[in-house]
Amino acid sequence: MINKLWNGRRYYSLDAYLKNTYGEKLYKLPLSAKVTCPNRDGSLGTGGCIFCSEGGSGDFAESSSLSISSQIEHGKKRIESKFPNGKYIAYFQSFTSTYADINYLEEIFFEAINNKDIAILSIATRPDCLGPEVIELLSRLQKIKPVWVELGLQTSNPNSVKLINRGYENEVFEKAVKNLNHINVDVIAHVILGLPGETSKDMEETVRYACSHNIQGIKLQLLHVLKNTKLYHMYEAGEFTTLDPDNYYDILSKCLEIIPPHVVIHRLTGDGPKDILVSPTWSCNKKKVLNDFNHFLKENDSFQGKMV
Repeated sequence: MINKLWNGRRYYSLDAYLKNTYGEKLYKLPLSAKVTCPNRDGSLGTGGCIFCSEGGSGDFAESSSLSISSQIEHGKKRIESKFPNGKYIAYFQSFTSTYADINYLEEIFFEAINNKDIAILSIATRPDCLGPEVIELLSRLQKIKPVWVELGLQTSNPNSVKLINRGYENEVFEKAVKNLNHINVDVIAHVILGLPGETSKDMEETVRYACSHNIQGIKLQLLHVLKNTKLYHMYEAGEFTTLDPDNYYDILSKCLEIIPPHVVIHRLTGDGPKDILVSPTWSCNKKKVLNDFNHFLKENDSFQGKMV
């Protein structure tokens, strides 16, 4: 029997959570805060994480040349035909969205959260970019509307942490989660499945590690090889292969068994920009991927039994 909160699915999807909590679907508006990353500007490193694109993993975000209000309006116009008069999630997606002067962050975040059509403020960042001033700012924002913070964990495997050039230890993630819990901000852990050299057990252990802390959501991201990244050069050199659909669905199902029923699944695959995606190209049809995975779950009796 499937949990009634999951709206007929075999996992607690973001869509189900939003409809349960807000009574309607909310669309994300990817925004750019016009910031960089300490792993790029020399503060921590210059190469960035090996998988990160030139757009700082915000390739679908609005142009940073626009004001935040203009980005929101532009994003709304792009989807207004299928989502008229709706409410939105302001999603600061590009680079490290808390890595800037605190006065600037206050300006852009308040501009977004005070927009009448924004229901939730969601901020993607690094766990090592959440100092006391940022936490205090997030606490004030949380008193206005719900705030989500997406933390780029990616992996808990020490060898993989070094390989991907993440630039911080797992303890930093743990501290960030505790600080965000203290101000009642929802934490969404970002995990990449299919990193070079990782086994299914390694990926399961990362999900188990993330869920052993008080997170409210998780993103399970299929590894994408994008042009002009260090990961791309490793792939071209034959140092690793990407996952095929059957392997990915099997790994996903095992990860979902680990995730507690109350933790919201914000992502199961991810979008790779088609103009720079090298592999796996089968992931381009996101609708088909999700449909095929749901079909996989329906055929997997053991999974259905564990997700009550």
